[in-house]
Amino acid sequence: MDTRRDFAALEARRMQAAALFRRHQSPAEVGRTLDVSRQNASVWYRRWKAEGRAGLKGAGRAGRRPKLPRERFKEVERALLRGPGAYGYTTEFWTLARVAQVIARTCHVSYHPGHVWRLLGQLGWSCQRPTRRARQRDEAAIARWRRDTWPRIKKKRSA
Repeated sequence: MDTRRDFAALEARRMQAAALFRRHQSPAEVGRTLDVSRQNASVWYRRWKAEGRAGLKGAGRAGRRPKLPRERFKEVERALLRGPGAYGYTTEFWTLARVAQVIARTCHVSYHPGHVWRLLGQLGWSCQRPTRRARQRDEAAIARWRRDTWPRIKKKRSA
């Protein structure tokens, strides 16, 4: 079993090492017994000698702490549910840049717009398309463009 990301299993193995050190086993013996490198066992031994079992406790997590804690997600969602108009945007569409600006305003945390989609995914939001057409849509102008301009600019098949 691969225990590299199983933090509870890693800590349990270090606690086993502490029990073996208490029985006066050397770091090399502990390394062989627990199938870890002698160097790791030596580091554990030094920590155990200096701090006891507390020195072998896990850090609790891997990687950088998120800029926006999970507890603040509801705050962001409430802000987004108010709609873009509540923040002075003229159209009722959320873009990643707009969401990033709202997060910065409400939570004082800055995100690159390219990363905002991950946060939206964690909130359960997904990319949507408008269900209706834009109010300013001019059907007559579209018909004229299709009839006059499009045939003129469309590439013809070569002979």
